[in-house]
Amino acid sequence: MPTVAVLPVNSFRRGKRRLADALPEGTRAQLGRRFAERTADLAIQAGLVPILVAGDAEVAAWAFDLGFPSIPDPGEGLNGAAGAGVLWATESASAWLVIHTDLPLLTRGDVEELLKAMDRSGRVIAPSADGGTSALGGHGAGRFSYGPGSFHHHLGRYPDSEIVARAGLLLDIDTVADLDAARLHSRGQWLGEIA
Repeated sequence: MPTVAVLPVNSFRRGKRRLADALPEGTRAQLGRRFAERTADLAIQAGLVPILVAGDAEVAAWAFDLGFPSIPDPGEGLNGAAGAGVLWATESASAWLVIHTDLPLLTRGDVEELLKAMDRSGRVIAPSADGGTSALGGHGAGRFSYGPGSFHHHLGRYPDSEIVARAGLLLDIDTVADLDAARLHSRGQWLGEIA
């Protein structure tokens, strides 16, 4: 069975509120859609089966229109969304890889490196530059501790994981400064089309 890419996708209307001072709601929603589509496409290119954990009915309808399967977010925050996706993957006896969709520098090569690490070690963790977790993968049940310092929490929970630190996995978009930094990178120039 191919590995399942679990992609939690927040409501497009409510997502990225910390960017509200720099981007209007419509632009933030467009950015959220583009992030999700781009990440799902990269997962497919790397040979994964994406499952979007949809933050609301609008996200689910959007995913359906693009041909991406989705399941409803249980409404328990990011930990609950990741858990729902992993449960879906384990019910089909698949390995899983939770990837955040707000990684503007992510490449197919980054996703493939995560898969290679899983093949070698069974589990993989990718830190973000601010101490969070951009990707986490494994087999069987998973428990999640997203939030500040989540990389260390996840590493403590899964100490045998291989760590993959790459530019495409380090920068996630939480603040206006993150967005500005991404726009300056050659891989992030696509953001100029939106924001």
